[in-house]
Amino acid sequence: MSTLVPNPWLRAYFPRPDAVRRVVFFPHGGGSASFYRPLVRALPDGVEGMAVQYPGREDRIGEPCCTDMPGLVEPLAKALTRLDDKPVWFFGHSMGASVAHEVTRLLGGAGEKLPERLVVSGRPGPARQKPDDKHLDDDRLWADVCRLGGTHARLLELPGIREMTLPVLRADYRLVGTYRPQTARDLSVPLSVCYGTEDPEVDADDAAAWTAATSGRTDVSAFPGGHFYLRGPAQAELTRWLAGRLSAPTDLAERNRG
Repeated sequence: MSTLVPNPWLRAYFPRPDAVRRVVFFPHGGGSASFYRPLVRALPDGVEGMAVQYPGREDRIGEPCCTDMPGLVEPLAKALTRLDDKPVWFFGHSMGASVAHEVTRLLGGAGEKLPERLVVSGRPGPARQKPDDKHLDDDRLWADVCRLGGTHARLLELPGIREMTLPVLRADYRLVGTYRPQTARDLSVPLSVCYGTEDPEVDADDAAAWTAATSGRTDVSAFPGGHFYLRGPAQAELTRWLAGRLSAPTDLAERNRG
């Protein structure tokens, strides 16, 4: 079960009303808020995790999916302005990394409170992202989903799974494939980049390209595993890394200096 906070975009699976900081997690293409339950549960004491729920999945399955970046990030950014009572981090994986990046840009442009830190995972830096048309071919799209390994192979083989999940996947792949990111260094927030060493989508150069997105301090961390390293054997390592970064005094110093 999750706790529905006062807007439909966020899920708090393990509420911590006395937390001093929040982390908002942005799902990958085809993903949903529940993907992040293990990471939310493992956050250190004093940190509350919330996961974004995109339209068209789980308890929002009756809503149409967003098929372009502005249609997704504009209402989402507005919803996130309500979380201004505590410092917040953004953590986005794959498509979610671009969504978190664009939400941060929107908040900054509107003069709203920015996240203390932006963490992007499993996604090349903006200048190295490429357009794609897999959303136009169901067979290519499904092959890509199977290749990246975000869902257990046995589940993907179950009757009806492909037909049930394709509408969301088409929408998300279209959103990512037609997205043209801004490549200007128009952020000032500290930025952390994470990727899997065996990820076919992101290599060390792709990850390092995120340094061009912000004038703030940037660090890059590699974890063993593929595109979905954060749900594999490296999950414990990522959890320790995130806990260490959340407790690092340098982040408080950067916030005070800013």
